[in-house]
Amino acid sequence: MAPNSAVRSLQAAPPERGGAPQGASQFTERVPGRPAPAPATRRGVQLPPVHRALICVALPGLAISSEDGQMTAQGLEGFYRGGRRLLSRCHLRVAGREPLAVQARMVAADRARFVGTVRASPDGGPDPDVVVERTRHADGTERITLHSSAPRPLRLPLEVSLGTDLAELGAVAAGTPGRELPATVHDTGMRWSSPTGYTVVTATPAPTDALASAGLLRWEFDLPPGGTYTVELRVRAEGPGIGRAAVHSTVRPFAPARAHGDDPRVGPLLATCVDDLQALLVRDPAHPLDVSLAAGAPWRCGPAPAESLAAARMALPLGTRLAAGTLRALARTQLTERGPEFGRLPGPLRHAGPQLPPSCTGVEATLLFPVLLAEARRWGLAEQEVTELLPAAEGCLQWLRAAAREGPYLPDPGPGGPARCETQAHAHRAALLGAELLDAYDRPGGAELRQWADDLRTRFRQDFWVEDRGGGRPAAARTADGHPVPHLGSGAAHLLDTGLLAAGACAPGLLDKVQTEQLARLLGGPGLDSGWGLRSLAVKEASYNPFGHRAGAVRVHETAVAVAGLAAAGYEKEASSLLKGVLAAAETFDCRLPEMYAGEQRTEGSAPLPHPAACRPAAVAAAAGVHLLATLVGIRPDAPARTVTLSPLRSAPLGEVGLAGLRVAGHAFSARVSRLGLAMVEEAADTLQLGV
Repeated sequence: MAPNSAVRSLQAAPPERGGAPQGASQFTERVPGRPAPAPATRRGVQLPPVHRALICVALPGLAISSEDGQMTAQGLEGFYRGGRRLLSRCHLRVAGREPLAVQARMVAADRARFVGTVRASPDGGPDPDVVVERTRHADGTERITLHSSAPRPLRLPLEVSLGTDLAELGAVAAGTPGRELPATVHDTGMRWSSPTGYTVVTATPAPTDALASAGLLRWEFDLPPGGTYTVELRVRAEGPGIGRAAVHSTVRPFAPARAHGDDPRVGPLLATCVDDLQALLVRDPAHPLDVSLAAGAPWRCGPAPAESLAAARMALPLGTRLAAGTLRALARTQLTERGPEFGRLPGPLRHAGPQLPPSCTGVEATLLFPVLLAEARRWGLAEQEVTELLPAAEGCLQWLRAAAREGPYLPDPGPGGPARCETQAHAHRAALLGAELLDAYDRPGGAELRQWADDLRTRFRQDFWVEDRGGGRPAAARTADGHPVPHLGSGAAHLLDTGLLAAGACAPGLLDKVQTEQLARLLGGPGLDSGWGLRSLAVKEASYNPFGHRAGAVRVHETAVAVAGLAAAGYEKEASSLLKGVLAAAETFDCRLPEMYAGEQRTEGSAPLPHPAACRPAAVAAAAGVHLLATLVGIRPDAPARTVTLSPLRSAPLGEVGLAGLRVAGHAFSARVSRLGLAMVEEAADTLQLGV
């Protein structure tokens, strides 16, 4: 984000994740040096469901369709650019009838294919003789092709009814998009205008007739036996905030990663996750080479600091370019005025469930920044880029020490707030990895950070452990007056995510050995392991809701964190169970993982219930798929030391698995784990020393 200009970004989220004006979304002017405002919330507004929608994404473009392929201006249906609906209605009729929908599927992250049939011959019997195929792109293109199987030539009329309201996504989601605008015939299609801009739809070939009052384009043509006829529609627009063409095909920060193995699901899962990450890329026009990730579609298509950093960290096996772009973009937003907030990254509040007040995404992002920089360096981020970003990381670490100066714990969202379990885990990891980063560049402060982390470990093991008849559990938080909040949730998984130090060694954790073993038992137990992944709240907790974002739903990101942490700590049985659950869920979602789904218990023959408001695709969910597969191989690089070690899951829960086309130290890297759990490097830079 440019240091001398505001950046318009779509900040949209379901109310349970922080709310949004009029129930859905907003455009906010994000001014560097100031915290991003928390979205306003209007209670009682019901977001339209999106769990059955086909969402084509190539930001800033979106195309949201129902399963029959028709756009009827219902719900969120339409073509969008930069958060504005360019076309709300695209309704097709052949020979006066709607095609019968027979299939709808995603072809790629930015494309969907719809197939319907029409019985056009009056004496053709029950068999359809015309197939109608629609291929819809997020960039605003739709190709309509009719295929005839009739025994004789057909004279067919094709009609496409078009309309738009040019409404913002927030108004559409709230059910207040405004009236449809009047159309005018323009060139080979239609045009709609409003004070905020205009939309033009052009058609190739030109229609036979165009009726502006109904927004109707009509073709009439002869279709011979076995023949085809194709019409292509293109949507384009201009106006404030509408945005330029999507960067989906022009910016490629990811390595051409591939997965293969005994389990046939691993290849499609990795391919789909990388495709979804590519679709969610956003960039600041002032710094077009720096790309980062939007949180997810359709609700949060703008930058979200904590999610962007977390996703970039999990995607490090695909290369360091995304990490570098994300870090540079966020460094430009860092608060630089001297005072208690110096060094913090701005971010809004986020709903934290029924047990605790909202947390601050800016706190999480500030603690993730030095961690991502330190680990990106291990994966091969260029020394020059590390040096350029080091001052921003130092600012984050200075803020951490200042914010925790009153005691051993870091309050979240700020002074007077609770000390959350996962926030202490993020802070502890940032202190240890940040200290090593400072030492590597002869910068002061490393010893102080290590001492603070040591003190935090000692106090945490006493203050955050709640004894009970089941062997104890970590408290979810401690209130400002020191009372533990004992509910059991997925936030505890972050205690196992300690980060990587030199030579691929895991940093020490906040729990001792006995407490870690008990936490592993809890994460793998029936209270949290749903069979589809890790619940965000255990089933026996009073506020449990299988659809609750922080109260029982399976959050894919935290499940991946748990799997990697359990594997690193040596608890492969629990890690394997959670991993297999997510893989089974991914199969039911066609490998396009949503950010969350219901935490109902898996039974024989069941399928995970989709969450009606979940983003899909979502950056952290797509990156989590990469992280899960990389955990199977256990790649631990140290590019500055020119070493890489493999620490795979020895139990080989998916049989043989190979990952090819990754990046370590800037070069192609491929590795494989056999059915016996033995790891081997198959491709790597000649300068790397390999170990297992």
